[in-house]
Amino acid sequence: MNREFRKRDYPTDVLSFPAGTPAGGQAGGLSYGEIAISFDAARRQAAEYGHCAEDEISILILHGLLHLLGMDHETDDGLMSRAERKWRARLGLAAGLIERVGA
Repeated sequence: MNREFRKRDYPTDVLSFPAGTPAGGQAGGLSYGEIAISFDAARRQAAEYGHCAEDEISILILHGLLHLLGMDHETDDGLMSRAERKWRARLGLAAGLIERVGA
């Protein structure tokens, strides 16, 4: 999916498809879009970071949802990172994706 939709030839853990994009369906209604999560990546990352796969999936859902809300950690000067940190704390989740890679 990463190769098909982002033209990046390597596996990824989470992809977000905002409503109104080819993979995200039609805009409108209550849908912000769709999130695709690799269970294999989630399971592997959970083991690497010392928590359960369910917690890792929650971290990935949060990251994907923030992207669906229009945030982009590659271009937003830390806005998404701060939002992810705030919501992880409220939800009792371990370190998020942005913190792990230092982006």
